[in-house]
Amino acid sequence: MIKSLAHELGFMFCGISKAEFLSEEAPRLEKWLSKNMHDKMEYMANHFEKRLDPTKLVPGAKSVVSLAYNYFPEKDLAKDDTFKLAKYAYGEDYHFVIKRKLKEFLERIYESVGEVGGRAFVDSAPVMERQWAVKSGLGWIGKNSLLLNKNQGSFFFLAELILDLELTPDGPVKDYCGTCTACIDACPTDAIPEPYIVDGSKCISYITIELRDAIPKVFQGKMDNWIFGCDICQDVCPWNRFSKAHNEPAFKPNPELGSMSNADWHELTQDVFNGLFKKSAVKRTKFTGLKRNITFSGK
Repeated sequence: MIKSLAHELGFMFCGISKAEFLSEEAPRLEKWLSKNMHDKMEYMANHFEKRLDPTKLVPGAKSVVSLAYNYFPEKDLAKDDTFKLAKYAYGEDYHFVIKRKLKEFLERIYESVGEVGGRAFVDSAPVMERQWAVKSGLGWIGKNSLLLNKNQGSFFFLAELILDLELTPDGPVKDYCGTCTACIDACPTDAIPEPYIVDGSKCISYITIELRDAIPKVFQGKMDNWIFGCDICQDVCPWNRFSKAHNEPAFKPNPELGSMSNADWHELTQDVFNGLFKKSAVKRTKFTGLKRNITFSGK
């Protein structure tokens, strides 16, 4: 019933795992934090126990339902000679789109089985989404630290329902990265120092979105025209040749985005920014942040 509902609501994949302490992840997370790979993302070091134990988010939790929602666009707007936005930010902010679906999902569960204790999450709380998705069989974590699926690559959002409902868990799938190092080799800032580890402080997505300070000069000439997010490690991944275009109207890009020239980006005003990104995730970096990114890239 849960999986049938997920597909009715447009989720591409749905998997279930037992809500339990992520004992294998505790030392990995601790090591990553100790190396300061989260840089200025202080929130990554907060709520350590909650990240690892779903029962601290939902008392009495028994199951984690992991969901994947496709955002691969029909047309890639990133061109070599123009400024680029990550594909996930072309349309309406995914938080709003998916939260609406999760709310309906919970309501439909209540209608079917009665009152259930649970919460819905989409990148909105200390939940280790990729790790739960792996335990639920949605895919494996690739060498670029993103979740990969044999049938759809990695261009999808992850979301979860943590419920006090006993559900039959799915098992994990194997890692199909093999000897491939495409993502490691392609990263212009060397943000993947070793397979499966991403140094957030060097990641173009972090630099263009999360970092509020001036961009360190060491990255001059290495940004590859990205001004909000980055898709390099996904674009070069062989598994993404299987990505299929989404059919979510809310994710369709503003028509003006595809016609923006470098001159248009440099001349961007607050009013144009507000109109262009009215409901977009790009608002996260604010107008001043986007202008900083454009100026730093310097084309």
